Amino acid sequence: MTQSELKEQLKDAMRAKDAVKLSVIRGLMSAMTNEAVAKGKGPDGVLDAEEALTVIMRAAKQRKDSIEQFEKGGRPELAEGEKVELAFIQTMLPEQMSREEIVAAATAKAAEMGVTDKSGANQFMGALMKDLKGKADGTLVKEVVDSMFV
Repeated sequence: MTQSELKEQLKDAMRAKDAVKLSVIRGLMSAMTNEAVAKGKGPDGVLDAEEALTVIMRAAKQRKDSIEQFEKGGRPELAEGEKVELAFIQTMLPEQMSREEIVAAATAKAAEMGVTDKSGANQFMGALMKDLKGKADGTLVKEVVDSMFV
């Protein structure tokens, strides 16, 4: 999802008078502007597709964290709003890999790097996350890697 595609979705959400989508898209656009400024591109700078994906993934992670905190705090009504936003954000992300696909990728990467025990797990995890960036949930990847080196 690029910034220009996001602007088109903003227009569609305005026409449809969809308050949730409108709010989420505005938040993402703001985050993208902040990211562009942080990268030295200025407020009118355009992020490439990978940078934009990073911003969207960060927003999804924030929603997941908020849902968890609201549920722990006994505020299911607030968690529900975050779940709706998360569902919309996930439509902008590429399809996530299943656990089995992650296990297969991790096994292949471990063989490629020659990692057989926990001593090389940190380097292995970094390399694997780089390969799977945007395609797999980091928490799930960590679980798979931890289970490989028990």
